[in-house]
Amino acid sequence: MSTTATELSPESGEATGGIGGFATRAIRTGHQRTPEGEHGEPIFTTSSFVFASAAEAAARFAGEQSGNIYSRFTNPTVRAFEERLASLESGERCVATASGMAAILAVCMGLLKTGDRILSSRSLFGSTTLLFNKYLARFGIETDYVPLSDPGAWEAAIHPRTRLLFCETPSNPLTEMVDLRRLADIAHRHGCLLAVDNCFCTPALQRPLELGADLVIHSATKYLDGQGRCVGGAVVGDHKLVGEEVYGVLRTAGPTLSPFNAWVFLKGLETLDLRMQAHARGAAQLADWLLAQPAVERVYYPGLPEHPQHHLLGTQQRNGGGIVAFDVRGGREAAWRVIDSTRLLSITANLGDVKTTITHPATTTHGRLSPEDRATAGIGEGLIRVAVGLEEGADIQTDLARGLAGL
Repeated sequence: MSTTATELSPESGEATGGIGGFATRAIRTGHQRTPEGEHGEPIFTTSSFVFASAAEAAARFAGEQSGNIYSRFTNPTVRAFEERLASLESGERCVATASGMAAILAVCMGLLKTGDRILSSRSLFGSTTLLFNKYLARFGIETDYVPLSDPGAWEAAIHPRTRLLFCETPSNPLTEMVDLRRLADIAHRHGCLLAVDNCFCTPALQRPLELGADLVIHSATKYLDGQGRCVGGAVVGDHKLVGEEVYGVLRTAGPTLSPFNAWVFLKGLETLDLRMQAHARGAAQLADWLLAQPAVERVYYPGLPEHPQHHLLGTQQRNGGGIVAFDVRGGREAAWRVIDSTRLLSITANLGDVKTTITHPATTTHGRLSPEDRATAGIGEGLIRVAVGLEEGADIQTDLARGLAGL
């Protein structure tokens, strides 16, 4: 759709209503310009909002009139972030939350009940597995697990009470992928919903809703922010599932995103497309270099031709993304030696930052899992995950070479 001068006019009080290409929407969508005529989005740091009359207050609380009520569930800065991300993900509604894990919890609380079952991939962020196995199980919601990339296994494991299929693609940290069109078809054929954690790709590289998914979940803490500044999450989908059911959980239980964090994420979205392309270029360069290192036993990166789901690039996922994982010879001792030898890379479990980060998944992101669960998920003691930032590629290689040379 083309953008007209009228649609972008300052007099309209709205920069754009989701009009234009991806980069344009990432910069413009959601900003409702105030009478002050500000060029940048304001931060509405207020807990509550004032009504013109008791009747107006009653109408808003009753849902008869739109408008702000209380920042636990209505705030203009948070709403701007929600509208912008919904536009980028091709969704109708977005609900922003206090963290990515809060987003997953809100989906489960809003859409599931006692006796329902989740069917999930085995390749998951450790906290997601614990949420399913330890906490949701207490309330009678059971979870079954299957290999992420095997559509046949997904279909065979669907139970009569299965209501939600859940996956990360690419997965954390092994970058496994699943054909989302096929998985969505399987889910819908059995009357289930499909939720996709799109944290590793963001809508700049992959848009699951366009491939048939019902819900997209984000840890905005990662690439949506892009500089490791704030914690937040989001759920994107249609008006019913997200705009009513998930939003209802947010309004009542209050896992709320702060206006300041929403503003930071708005700034992050402005450069999302450029950053994701740069992250992917750096990651591809690093993956190729790691393949040539004698101490490296295996490299996990979708951009490599030998990656099992490499064929999904270009049709489902724009490129290989910014995460590279690799196994080193010698197990935990060797992996820790590589990590501790770095001088440039940041030893932290976070990812999606302009600064390259490095971590040992078996003792950090997946450290709370049992050894059996880690083994089932393919998380070995010699595995290292690198989230490639925007530094010079040669400097990242030099930093890793210091530790690899000693193995």
